[in-house]
Amino acid sequence: MSEINTNRTVTPNEARNRVMRCFNMKRPVFLWGPPGIGKSELVAGLTEELGGYMIDLRLGQMEPTDIRGIPFFNRDAGKMDWAPPIDLPDEELASQYPVVVLFLDEMNSAAPAVQSAAYQLILNRRVGKYKLPDNVVLVAAGNRESDKGVTYRMPSPLANRFVHLEVRPDFESWQTWAVNNRIHKDVVGYLTFAKADLFDFDPRSPSRSFATPRTWSFVSEFLASEDVSNDELTDLIAGTVGEGLAVKFMAHRKVSGQMPNPEDVLSGKVKELQTKEISAMYSLVTGMCYELQEQFKKLSGSKIAEWHQQADNFIRFMMDNFTTELVVVGAKVALTTYNLPLIPGKLTNFNEFHQRFGKYITAANSN
Repeated sequence: MSEINTNRTVTPNEARNRVMRCFNMKRPVFLWGPPGIGKSELVAGLTEELGGYMIDLRLGQMEPTDIRGIPFFNRDAGKMDWAPPIDLPDEELASQYPVVVLFLDEMNSAAPAVQSAAYQLILNRRVGKYKLPDNVVLVAAGNRESDKGVTYRMPSPLANRFVHLEVRPDFESWQTWAVNNRIHKDVVGYLTFAKADLFDFDPRSPSRSFATPRTWSFVSEFLASEDVSNDELTDLIAGTVGEGLAVKFMAHRKVSGQMPNPEDVLSGKVKELQTKEISAMYSLVTGMCYELQEQFKKLSGSKIAEWHQQADNFIRFMMDNFTTELVVVGAKVALTTYNLPLIPGKLTNFNEFHQRFGKYITAANSN
């Protein structure tokens, strides 16, 4: 029987808002979750958004002296003194940024002695003679005991200092991240169709490879190599997300290769879809949105009309070739994920599109 998780969970997008509120109140927050779901990326993204600086300390690889510092004889004072650790932010560094994020990763993988050293830092914002600058915020992360990684039970007094958030995998949060981080369109297209394959980690499984948002980003990197053979690619993807998913993904990619070039659809050269394989159609939608976004970034003055014509061709093609469900997916991806500035007055086909699909798109966006 599988373990039932009774903890309240949040998506990565929801976690961002909660962590930001904790930052504003200078309240330490602890992010729990299975491996590979993007806890580190979440903190790094927030730091970048705030224009701050992130210090990533992997506590599982540290000794107590890495936090407490090392004792030495102070000849001037004639006393034993402490040399503060170089990894912790000083006032000079903190003064250069609006916020400094001290990220204590793998915290519950750290030995109890290291956790004890971190306790005073978290409890009093100081350790020994060292004091955290005022604009430093604290966030920690770790895997759950049920994830079967190397973990130590966190002492209750230390746990009581944190706001605890358990993060769960979520496709829509990942999709937004994937678009912003240029994840390969074949990966985004496949997972848009097969959302459950984003994450298949089972701590009881003997498999060394499993799918997580992190490992799908590895797949994206392999796909960017132009000189890789299909056999080599299959081996690499199997070693990244597992053999079963590798076979499914490569089959999807083979069919997707028979789809028209998104640029030809947007230019109006291709108006009819010959291959009706559903997962490949999801990839085509993603590819068209990706291309529209790229073209919009390159726009200058007189070419805006050309871009609106491409967007109009996108709408026409979907209406003529896709099921209602896929048209709604395409519109939602275009508007909310890729943030395409579709202006109704500039699109010849918009009135027909809205009349046929508007109520479905509105309902989908309200969910």
